[in-house]
Amino acid sequence: MQQTFTYKQKAREMLIVLVPIFITQLALMSTGFFDTIMAGHVSEQDLAGVAVGVNLFFPFWGSCLGIISGLTPVVAALYGGCRHEKITFIIRQGFYWALGLAGAFILLGALALPCLLPLLNLEPRVEYVVKYYLLAMASGVVPIFLAGVLRNFIDALGATRITMVITVVTVPINIGLNYIFIYGAFGVPALGGIGAGVGTAIAFYINLLLNVLVVSRLKPFRDYHVLQGLARPSLREWKKQLSVGIPIGCTMFCEQSIFGAVGLFMTVYGTSVVAAHQAALNFTTMVYMIPMSVSMALTILVGYELGAGRQPDARRYNRLGRGISMAFAAGLAALLVNFRGVIASLYTNDAAVQELIMVFLLYAIGMQLADGFNAPLQGTLRGYKDVRATFFLAVLSFWILGLPAGWLLAHYTSAGPYGYWIGLIVGILMGGIMLTLRLHVVEKRYALSDTASTK
Repeated sequence: MQQTFTYKQKAREMLIVLVPIFITQLALMSTGFFDTIMAGHVSEQDLAGVAVGVNLFFPFWGSCLGIISGLTPVVAALYGGCRHEKITFIIRQGFYWALGLAGAFILLGALALPCLLPLLNLEPRVEYVVKYYLLAMASGVVPIFLAGVLRNFIDALGATRITMVITVVTVPINIGLNYIFIYGAFGVPALGGIGAGVGTAIAFYINLLLNVLVVSRLKPFRDYHVLQGLARPSLREWKKQLSVGIPIGCTMFCEQSIFGAVGLFMTVYGTSVVAAHQAALNFTTMVYMIPMSVSMALTILVGYELGAGRQPDARRYNRLGRGISMAFAAGLAALLVNFRGVIASLYTNDAAVQELIMVFLLYAIGMQLADGFNAPLQGTLRGYKDVRATFFLAVLSFWILGLPAGWLLAHYTSAGPYGYWIGLIVGILMGGIMLTLRLHVVEKRYALSDTASTK
């Protein structure tokens, strides 16, 4: 990364950071996408089983990776301030608490799953797929969390193209492994939806290996020697890092778990609706990678500019990022209107389920526009390290406003299962409005601080 002076230069710098992040995030989220699609072509029960498994696993998985992503603004600010000597120490501490986070994640799943599955009243085959899909996924948690530490280290130094290459290389490997274990090949028995979990877990190990090779072999990463020797664990440093990471992870959990909760509420409408809802949400999540990537790029760029003491440049990046996000959201919404049928056919050959998916995708248009407004604001505030307020606003907008509104619409109007989607859209929009107000407060505070420091 480097200092920029004009909007043209900033746009170029943002695209240099943004495009690889987008491809990386798209590849990461393609895990659930390909798991769902490939299981859907086995049977409706396998699709529903993987759908429920995805709803249970990915909100917690994404939230933990969100906690780890708290390393990005911290390291980016140190990098912008040329405090390179501390970066190695912070990354090594990140390995310790990422391992602890992985252990807690696996333990929580082991304790909660036996209690939760009977409450869902799933068909026996669907419940069987859910259980063993999650068991397979759990075996890949440790490597992907450690890879997350290295990925955030690489991204914070502005080398987002490298993490893009790593992740893009992993995707076809993941697809190939899924094919082998889902449908059976090379003497491996066909495991159906469970095979998606097995293939993905193996791909997580490969992703870690590639990240290790990069930071140990390529400049400038190898100069930090993050893998050479162990640092003494520092609870004080853990507290400082987690004070940034935990609110980010909790915010992501609020966002992702609400989709998981809605997916579980959908079980009362039958297997076909569950499958259609999950297929539409799965595609929407993939498309969400654009505003999410803008958000992550803003975290890096805003953090870098603030670390260098250039608050006006941080504000200009915020305005630029928000414009890019809304432009992409509008363009994708237009494409979604015209290609709903094609998208639905990717997920299933069942005509009835395809029709349901097409209806859900109409509501996905409103969700994309709302996300395009909301996501960049979160990234900018994370660059300012203003993460606690972002978390509380996420709780308010999603769980206190959005989900109750969706439940009321689903149960007391003719909207039925679609009422939940309307509630989600309302929650995202309200969150965006509140984040806008919060950002004005934070920017004003920084401006006053800069004025006082120059006197």
